[in-house]
Amino acid sequence: MRFVVARSNAPGCEPTCPEWISAEGTIEAGTPALLKRALKKLGGRKLPVIVDSPGGNVDAALALGRLIRKNKLDIAVGKTRFEGCLPDEKDCTDNDGKGARYFGTAYADGSICNSACPLMFSGGVRRVVGQWAFLGVHQITTTYVKTKLLYRTTYRVVKGKKKVINTKVINTKVVSRKNAGSYKTYEMSKAVEKRLAAYLKEMGVGQGVLTTMKNTPTSGIHQLVPENMLRMNLVTSLDSVDLFTAGPICRANPLPANCREIPNKPAMPTVEAPTAESEPAQPEIAQREEDMRFVVVRGSNLLCDPDCPEWISAEGTITARTSERLRQLLDTLGDRRLPVVISSPGGDVLGALAAGRLIRDRKLDVAVARTEFVGCEPGEADCAAEDGVHAGLTIDAGGECNSACAIMLAGGVRRLVGSQARLSVHSLGLEQKVKGYLEDMAIGSGLFSTMQSVLHSSHRQLEPEMMLKVGLTTEPQSVDALTGATVCKSSPKPDNCRMVPSPNAQADAPTRL
Repeated sequence: MRFVVARSNAPGCEPTCPEWISAEGTIEAGTPALLKRALKKLGGRKLPVIVDSPGGNVDAALALGRLIRKNKLDIAVGKTRFEGCLPDEKDCTDNDGKGARYFGTAYADGSICNSACPLMFSGGVRRVVGQWAFLGVHQITTTYVKTKLLYRTTYRVVKGKKKVINTKVINTKVVSRKNAGSYKTYEMSKAVEKRLAAYLKEMGVGQGVLTTMKNTPTSGIHQLVPENMLRMNLVTSLDSVDLFTAGPICRANPLPANCREIPNKPAMPTVEAPTAESEPAQPEIAQREEDMRFVVVRGSNLLCDPDCPEWISAEGTITARTSERLRQLLDTLGDRRLPVVISSPGGDVLGALAAGRLIRDRKLDVAVARTEFVGCEPGEADCAAEDGVHAGLTIDAGGECNSACAIMLAGGVRRLVGSQARLSVHSLGLEQKVKGYLEDMAIGSGLFSTMQSVLHSSHRQLEPEMMLKVGLTTEPQSVDALTGATVCKSSPKPDNCRMVPSPNAQADAPTRL
């Protein structure tokens, strides 16, 4: 298990953001010493521990739990997704001058705390396991190792018989040790059971945890459900890792102990107030510049030329006018069905509902990604599109779909979010409309429940496995499945492929008589 201090990179939390100790990996005999070293560097700061571990050494887990309790630390089951420098990455300078070594996001989806890990977890003052995290227990395995020792013994001959001079260790020397095999037992001895019972009592955790451990074979894992963990006092509340790591917690009063301000951040440029002679501001124009922009794009990869995929790039904030703008563009395409490649921070819920229904009515696919335009950016002066189509490439990394954007995505026939793209949800209001819409789109109720579990002021990022589980995505693929350079070579050919004759096609063609 490695321990590193991570700082939240949640948008808008700087200059005061939450920090935590990311603890990930197997618990081994030397793990407590590593945590001691990490805590010493913190100089008394109390940061929550965000743990993800398959388990490991029981004695070390007990030592970790006591160390966590001694330092009065909170704990949650979760993983940390790092951005910029990664733990153990040598010579990384991405975060230099930013006031912290590692930045990232803590999340619960798919995280685990199994086997011996719950013993470590029990040491936390506040202990939380989100509904998408996994905490499981089973019987303890004890391995006994047999060792064959060869001694050298000092003796002397007395009247023809060997007589050992002294049987004390000082005169009996071990000259070799050989492994004579080992064996395992899954039965918990009375001594071990007594020790674990005393530890759980010391931590204020119910004995039901120990009973469940004893009754679960080592070959399996018994996952504890949140309600049972609360009943056993293994968790102190039904919160998730967001309780300790969400950006908005640093706006509370009093300030949580794990929030730290990084001063001397570069100041934002000062905008001078307009003088009397200045033209008045035009908020309507500024608002329009934020509205979602729809552009038809053709793949510019040389591997596909002249038969390349095309798509609709949809980027920007969702507004009440979004569905109408999309409809106007679709009407220019006739019967062609182009996938929608979307990247949006969210926006108007009713606008997203209308756009999602339009996407489903037209039987369009949707993928979360951003479009990198080749040559010029649409909207720039002198940026002309050939036959109304711009050239570009799709990239998962940097693509986002937050808040109401997930509603638009849900309208797609095929719905893709690559591992490098980001999607987050929260409660949106208009519960009956949103719930009815998701039912109409044949999206599982898990998505609505997940959205409702997150405060509107916060965001919960979903992992690919979780999006697939709740039915938001239809397959674990990236945008390349719709816009990649080779999709037009498949059979049958996708609807979004269009062959464009080369400039020399007419000159090379045979003369017609």
